[in-house]
Parts: sequence; C-alpha cells; structure tokens
Amino acid sequence: MMDRQLLVKRLLWRAEHVFGANQVITRTGGGYEVCMYAELAVRVRKLVTALRGLGVRPGDRVLTLAWNSQRHLEAYFAVPGMGAVLHTGNQRLSPVQLAYTINHAGDRVVLVEPDLVPLLESIAARLATVRHVVVLGPIPDGTGLSGVQAYEDLLAVADPVEELPEFGENTAAALCYTSGTTGDPKGVLYSHRSTVLHALMLCAAGSVEVAPAERFLLVTPMSHVNGWGMPYACALAGATLILPGTHPGPEDLLQIIHEQRPTTAVAAVTVGTMIRQAWEKAGRTHRLGSLRRLWLGGQAPSAAEISWWARTCGTRVVNGWGMTEVSPLGTFCSVAATPEELADTTVLERQARQGRPLPLVEVRIVDEAGSELAWDGQSAGELEVRAPWAAAGYFDQASGADSHRDGWLRTGDVSVIHPDGSMQIKDRTKDLIKSGGEWISSVELENALMGHPAVREAVVVAVADPKWVERPLAYVEAQAEVAADELISYLAERFPRFWLPDRVIFVQQIPKTSVGKFDKKRIRSELAAGALPEVMRGGMRHEDAVGGRG
Repeated sequence: MMDRQLLVKRLLWRAEHVFGANQVITRTGGGYEVCMYAELAVRVRKLVTALRGLGVRPGDRVLTLAWNSQRHLEAYFAVPGMGAVLHTGNQRLSPVQLAYTINHAGDRVVLVEPDLVPLLESIAARLATVRHVVVLGPIPDGTGLSGVQAYEDLLAVADPVEELPEFGENTAAALCYTSGTTGDPKGVLYSHRSTVLHALMLCAAGSVEVAPAERFLLVTPMSHVNGWGMPYACALAGATLILPGTHPGPEDLLQIIHEQRPTTAVAAVTVGTMIRQAWEKAGRTHRLGSLRRLWLGGQAPSAAEISWWARTCGTRVVNGWGMTEVSPLGTFCSVAATPEELADTTVLERQARQGRPLPLVEVRIVDEAGSELAWDGQSAGELEVRAPWAAAGYFDQASGADSHRDGWLRTGDVSVIHPDGSMQIKDRTKDLIKSGGEWISSVELENALMGHPAVREAVVVAVADPKWVERPLAYVEAQAEVAADELISYLAERFPRFWLPDRVIFVQQIPKTSVGKFDKKRIRSELAAGALPEVMRGGMRHEDAVGGRG
C-alpha cells in the first residue's frame, strides 16, 4: 500500500479538483460574498505565503478571533496545511480566560475581525508571545495595537505556493480549548490524522451524512471545537457551506434561511429555540421549508422542541453527543426518516436520545468502581469513550489522574445505553443531585419543564438542605404567565415526589456559558453567595405542598 499520510490538505485537494464550482457563501453587511472552492484553494495557498512572510514556521500557533466567514475558513486550511497549528480562539471567554489561552498556546500571529479588535486591545498588555496582528477587513481607526496589517493587503502581494508540504499525519493541526467551566480552560491538540478521520466519519451513513447536494448553514461558531468539524467535512464532500458572518442574530439567521435555502442548519439548542421564537415574532413570513434537518447540539433538545419543528416546518431535529476532547462528535441520533414518524411517541422518545456510537467510536458506562454496566437502558453510570479522534491528554498540561481510566476517556456524563446501542445522557456527574441518599437527574427535570407550553428555558441545580443534604431548585425563563405551583403539579405527573423542586425562581434570562450552555457554575455561585435574581415571579418553596421528600 502507498504510504500516504492523512493530512488536512487532502480535504482541500478534493474540494478544489472535484467540487471546484461548488460554493462557500458568507453573509456580509450588504448581502452575500460567494466564493467557489477552486477560488478558495488559491487564496489558501496565498495565505500560506503571507504567513511565512510573517515568520510562521511549522509547529507555530496562529490564533483566529473570527466569526464564521470565508476568511476564517481559509485559515482553517492554510495554517495546518503549512504545518503550523490553528488555535481557534473563543471570543466569548472572559478577557482573563482568553488571555490565558493565548499565552498558554504561545500564539505568534493573530487573525482578528475588525469588530473584535477592541477585545484584543483590552488584553494586549497581558500577551507575551504575539508578534503580528492581521485584521480580516479594514483596520479600525486609532487602534493601539502594534504590528497591525490588513489581510487582503497581504494576500494581494502574495504568490500562491505551488504545493503544500508533506509531513507526518500525527502532526498537530488545531488547538481548541475547553470552555473553562471549572478552573482554567484546557487545550486539546487535534492531529491531521484525527481531523481527517473525523471529517470522513461526518460523511458516513448513520452520521451527519454530509453530501455534495447538501447546503449547510453553519451557525455553530467556528471558534468552538472547529465548528463541530463541519468546515472540513463540507470541503471533503463538496457540500455548499453557508456562513452567517459577523455577529448574527436570530433575525439574521431567519433571513439567511429564507434567502439561501439551506437543507441543514447546524446550531446549539438555544439557537434553535431563538430562531423559532424570532420566526413566530416576525409573523411566520420567512420560508423555512428548505430545512430538512436541524442539527441541535451542546445539550439534549427537548421532545417539545423536536416535535414543534416536525409539526410546524416538516423539519427533523437531530442531535448527538460530543465534547472538546472528542473533536467533538462521538454519537449521533437520526432515528426518524421523516417528520411524520415523530407522531409516534416511541420514535419521539428515541429521537431525543444522543444516538449510537459513530464508526470507529467505542463507548461504555461504568460504576464508581470502574466496573462496566449492562446496556439495558436502566443501569446508569459514567460514560467513557475511546476513538481515533479522542484526546489522550491535554496540551502542555498533566492530564490528571481522573481524566482517563485504562485507556478510556472519562467524560463526566452520567448515561444509560439501551439494548439497541443508543446512548442517553442523564446528567453530568457534577450536576446530579443527591437528596436523602437518592439520585435526582437535573437534565430530566429541565427537559420536562421545557415541555410545558409556558416555559421557554429551564435549569435545575442543587442547593444545600439541612435535612436532605441537597434539594433541587429550578430557574425558569417563562414565555407566558404561569404559577410555580402549576409547574410543580406538571412535574408531579412525571416524577416521584422527592424529585420535585423545592423552589421555582422565575428570571428574565438564564445565564449561559461562552458556548451557549446553561451556566450552572455561575448559578450555584450566586446561590451560595445568597444572591438570588432580582426578577422573580411566583418563587416559593414546595416542601409543604408535596410533603417533603415523601
């Protein structure tokens, strides 16, 4: 067999030579910027020349602070293609955490959007290794950054390299950091091999099934876990890639769907909810019929959300499970072939699971002693995983004794696996509530609450209790008038009495992390400090109403 290395440049080669006329479409302030894959490849090779001119060498880290755009996509291929490492910085991190990741990575060059230059300026004094700043558009007037150049000016005088270099497939291609919900963010290095295999998997049957005829709207930030691997998979398969550009809001996404007719949209669960609400607020005038699928990730979509999209728009909501340490996708669920199948409650229940292990991914669930549990849909334990794109450790950091066990990555997710191989997340280990010696799943309570028509979003956390050690408390963001006791009665039809939250607190907006997940760490900290939200409606304790734990 030929000794051909699995390199990111092979994905670009196929996009250029096989699907050269297919398009990358970016929303801009005045419309859309359209670029064919063949044109994109030439610009990638020009960017390699420009980066070499700035002193970037193999192994150096190049940071992007960018939205989902064509220029960001060019960096996705140019930086790893030349043997350097692409660090996709998350602008939603706090300034302290962002500065930490840049220094920890040792980034030498920063590619930054014009509107994010002030963010970079605010932390510039803390950055120890950055030597050049390249603005992906007009350089803002009066910037205090040194060594600033304009991206298009660099490309205008750069000759494209004839060939991207060859090197080993285990060479680092990208560096992504966890969102830092506990301690400092941790860096995960993705190799060329892991990136190519992950892209191939996204095109496989039973997975996302990226194909040339598809039009993918990538809402998931390219700054977050490489946009779930979709930029690479779309190039490999020749799929049209639609990028929402600078700081898109729900109304912008509605307009893109209406005008560009994507067949699949890829976004976080909270974004899917915001698109739905914006559509209803706008009078349901935007065309959503092109959307055959809506891939919602980051957390499990509720059955109510899945059902609404199927009934209203004929759109199948699919989901999966993953994490930064798994590049990120490990399982995928696409049970229903058509939206009509979701009228069957059994099918709907299966569609809300996180799906089966993807090709080349192995999973297991274990108890606290590390003993493997049965795939019976009932035995809950910690999910562990191993795969060619799962991390064996963290960048420039001791992994810690609790990150791996016997060659398996410990995920921290409490799960069950059903006999058909489908996995279902029950909770995070740190989010489980242990009340009077019995476990309560915050995720199941949250999903149930979000099934109530008056509830937009809900989050459940543990609070200390002198009698039961911990008790559940619910934060609810309502979209219609509803009383706390009505929600408790609604839950009482579905769960044991001791599961029912002792207090329901109504808030204007539930705090979220930098990647759009419920920020339970912040909520717990506020509660521990006695800082209940200022906006409450109907908050009350329910110990008397439900007779305590019962």
